[in-house]
Formats: sequence, structure tokens, C-alpha cells
Amino acid sequence: MRLAPIATVFAAVLSLAPTVQAQQVEPEILSLPNGMKFLLVPRHDQPNTIAAGWLAKVGSVNERPGITGISHFFEHMMFKGTDTIGTRDAKRDADYRARQKQLRDKINELTWASQYDRYFKGDIADAWDPKNDTPELAKLRAELKALMDEQQGKAGDDEIKKLEAELAKADAATEAGKQRKADLEKQVANLKAQQKALSTIVKDEFDQIYTAAGGTGMNAFTSYDLTFYFINVPSNKFELWAWMESDRLDGSVFREFFSERDVVHEERRLRTESTPTGTFQEQFESMFWMSSPYSWPVIGWTSDLNSYTMDEAMKYWNTYYRPNNLVGIVVGDFDPKEAKQTILKYFSRLEPGKAPPPPVVTLEQEQKAEMRMYAEADTQPQVEIRYHTVPFQHKDSYALDVMSSVLNGRTGRLYKEMVEGSQVASSASARQDSRKYGGAFSFDAETKGSATPAQLEEAWYAELKKLQTETVGEQELQKVKNQAMADSYRRLQNNFFLMIQLAYAEALGDWSEINKESAKIQAVTAEDIKRVANTYFGKNNRSVAVYTRKEGAAPAADADLAALPGPMQGMARQAAQKIAQETDGAKLKEGLAQLEAQAAQVPPQMAPVMDYLKKKMQERIGQLEGGK
Repeated sequence: MRLAPIATVFAAVLSLAPTVQAQQVEPEILSLPNGMKFLLVPRHDQPNTIAAGWLAKVGSVNERPGITGISHFFEHMMFKGTDTIGTRDAKRDADYRARQKQLRDKINELTWASQYDRYFKGDIADAWDPKNDTPELAKLRAELKALMDEQQGKAGDDEIKKLEAELAKADAATEAGKQRKADLEKQVANLKAQQKALSTIVKDEFDQIYTAAGGTGMNAFTSYDLTFYFINVPSNKFELWAWMESDRLDGSVFREFFSERDVVHEERRLRTESTPTGTFQEQFESMFWMSSPYSWPVIGWTSDLNSYTMDEAMKYWNTYYRPNNLVGIVVGDFDPKEAKQTILKYFSRLEPGKAPPPPVVTLEQEQKAEMRMYAEADTQPQVEIRYHTVPFQHKDSYALDVMSSVLNGRTGRLYKEMVEGSQVASSASARQDSRKYGGAFSFDAETKGSATPAQLEEAWYAELKKLQTETVGEQELQKVKNQAMADSYRRLQNNFFLMIQLAYAEALGDWSEINKESAKIQAVTAEDIKRVANTYFGKNNRSVAVYTRKEGAAPAADADLAALPGPMQGMARQAAQKIAQETDGAKLKEGLAQLEAQAAQVPPQMAPVMDYLKKKMQERIGQLEGGK
């Protein structure tokens, strides 16, 4: 995900309006002849602004070994522009891309053959590491880099830096020094002029155009089941949005295709490889999902990131990014009649796909025995216990959601029994994750003081046993349902978050679920909870990840902060510092209650930050009350 505007999104999350009366969302549905559908929700309570986006019904679940992560990679690519946006010379830019493709295809061919063979024989440790290149590969890689530098306006960067360093040292007190300084300045100016002449890219022009027109929050995210691109624009700039988005859907050229992989590699390093438990969590996911395509990470495996070809990319693009697999969503202050005319004018130019996207046919195999993973990491000891459950809209998903709500929150069973009661946990939570083709229920907890992961497990099994053998009380159940009702109302009030809700529901099954879910939750009975607790939570259906602190390792300064995506960390660190300085426990409890009340409408990409801040508040409250 492009995370630059994420702080703005998070601020909006924390300032949502209080609950108002219930409403049903009834979009006007526009279907174009090419197969693209639009959900239009005119609302005038937030004047002069529109939340607009488009959904591609594709995510990592639609990939295969060899191209894992390519859905997320497309998310990056589609901000690079078209022949209209992002270049000052479309013809020369196309020539750069063609030459780069030829070189990269040759690099891939040699790597998959000779380098993989050397790797399999044990001659080298990494087939993709440039340090292991043959002379031919090194030559090709240098040629590719030179072409990419020219296209991006970076040709001669090293020489310019060298000259600028000399320039900084030049002594202008003497006549010879003045002359030397003038010569250096001329050389630098000439090299920069050459850079500009060779370059064909206008960097970040998508952002620039939208920002100049008053657009905010342009972003996108990729998940297991969907990819979504969105922005807020002034009402009078809706036609600009329609032109720009239809242009990139019609003519994205995947500029910087080969250099952008370095950006994704860095993102993977920050999110996964540089965090205490990141690579272990990937391993646990692959262990848990034995046969389902949910087994690989959204960001993809490293060797696949290295292996993408333009031919494979175009095949994927023409399968999943055609109008018959796209849904536009527009929420805000607009006239439906005018909006429909604008949409027809611009999005009708998109050519439909030649064939519908293939179905996902590989389902998860039934788990026959408990699976366990033990990992040592620079982190506080913790445990995750996960069970296979049901997908989105399955009749049991609602009872599982209610069951998780009974367990969660400061008034929930896990906090009362494990954090406040036995005090074996500093935090504990449960979650039902209903995806399009499968589901999972997870329990997560982190130890407190000298407690062990085994104690966390024991405490969880005790709570689970109560749910399997005892009926949840009427008052406890009603409290959870009331909160669910309030959350379902609240998350419909903000245009942006309503748009996100529509996108998720439409991608996983049907947009109308946002109108039906609340009633289905209210219909859940105590007997339903007992039934699902006995149906899905058997020993043979569980997978357990146990994390212990690596022997001899010092406690991490803040492992949870390090686990957040890099661009999120600054915002989260500032908020955590303020929490640590707060001495008013009542104020902290009030803030924590607000966070928990707003958790339901937080978009998925913001959930890690929300969870992090909730944990910091809980820890600080414990400190002020004489706890750990």
C-alpha cells in the first residue's frame, strides 16, 4: 500500500462522528455495456466532497506459484502513469521500456537456467544475488541499470555527487580557486542538463494533478481477495477523477516495471524481514493454509518478485483488470444523473476482457491433526492459536463474530480473566477472519511478567471450554449485540468508510451484506455460540504458534512498533510517546474506550496501528494502577 497519506486517514478514524440513527444504504447501480458496474451513493450531509474509488476483484488468492505478490505489485505499477500522464515523451519512454524488457528477459533466462543450476548444486547460496553473477549476467545487469537511470533522470548521478563534493571544498579566496569552482559548477550543470534531456519520466504526476485539484488521500491497498484504489475529490472535480481513472485503466504502461521491484523488496524487508516475528508469521500462514492459495503472503515470495516478466504481467492485467472484473464506488455530494453521464462518457471506452477470470477452485483440505510451530525471536513470549472456520456470508460466520466480541474488549472475557484476573497476559484478543474462500478464528496473547506461553494456552483452553459447555448469559450477549448495532450504524456515517465497506462486501460476496449483517448478528443466539464453539474448535483443527525470547537476546525496545509497516511507525511512535507521558488514568481509560468503540470501522490497513495504540494505553493504565 502507498502509505504517504495514512496519517490523514488515521486522523479521520479517530474523529468519526458519534452514532446516529440507523440507515440502510441503497446505491444506484449503473452497469456499463462493457461489464463494469458502479455503485453510486449520493449523500449531501458532507457538502462539496466525494469519496471515489474502483475495485478490482483480484488479490493474492488469484495468483499461483511463480507470480505470487503480483497483485500487490500492480498496485504499485498503476501509480506510474500512462502515455498521457507520467511522461514528457511517450515514444521515447516506450522505447526505454522495450529495451529494458529485452535485457530483463535475458537476465531471467540465464538466472533460471545456469544460476539456478549452480544454486541446486551448492556452488552459490543465492541465485539472484548480483555478487554471484557470471560476467555475462553482470554486463546485462549494468546495461539494464544504465537504461533505467537514463529513463528516470539519474544518469551520471555518481559523477555529479563526486563533483559536488569537490565543489563544496573549493577555495574561492584565490583566483585559481574561483576558476576551479566555476569549472565544477559548469560540469555539474552540463551533467544535469544531460540527465533531463535523457529522462522521459514526470515523477508522481498522478499525485500532482490530483493535489492541484484539491484531491486528498489518494491511495490503494491489496488484500487476499481484492485490490482497491481510492481518493477524496471536490464535487466539481468528479469529471477529472473519471478521466484519470479511466485513462489508467485503459492505458497503464507499467513504467519503471523493473526498478519498482526494488521498492517492493524494501517494503517486504521493512514489513516482514526486519521485524522480530515477520518471517515466522509467514511460515505459520503457510503451515495453516495447507492447500488454499491463501498460503502465500500478499507481498509475494522473494524469488517470484525477482522473476516477474512483462509478458506474465500483461496476461494477468488483461485477465483481472478488465471492466467485467471491476466495480466503481462513488459516495458523496453529487448529482446521480450527471455522474452517470460522466461515467458513461469515460469508462465506456474500456475494452472488456476476452474471457472471465478463472474461478478459484483449490479449497482448503480438512486438517486431520494439530500442527505446532515453535520460534525463538527478539520479542516478548506470546502465542497464537488458530482454527479453520468459515468464509464470508457463511451462516456460522455471524455466531463466530459474536463469539469473538464476547471474548474481546476491556469488559470481555479474555481481558477480565487473563489480563486483570490471573494476570498471565499483558494483552489478549480473538478474531474471526472471514475471507472469500475460507475462514479462520485466531486467539492471540502476549505474556506478562514471568508468565509463559504454556500458561496462555492453558488459560485460552479454559475460556474455550466455558463457551463449549456453558450458555452465554442473556445480559452479556445483549451487551455485545448492542455494541455491534452501534458499530454498524456508526461506520455508515462517513463517506470514505462507507466506500471501503461497500468495496469489501462487494469483493467478498455482495455489497448488500452491509445492510443485512446487523440483523444476522442480532439473530445469533447463545445456543448458536455454543454450537460453533463445539463445531470448529477441536484439537485436530487447531494450529499453534509459540514464540519465546531468543536465548541471550535483550528485550526488544519496542518489537510491536518495529512490526508495523515502516511509514506507519513515525505516527505510531509519536502517539505512543504521548501515551507514555500521560499521568491521568481516567483520561487514558476514556481514550481506550473511544478506540475500542471505533475499531469496527477502521480500514484493514490501519488495524495494526489501532491495535498498537490500544496495547500502549492498556500498558500505561497498568503502570499507573501499580501493575507491571
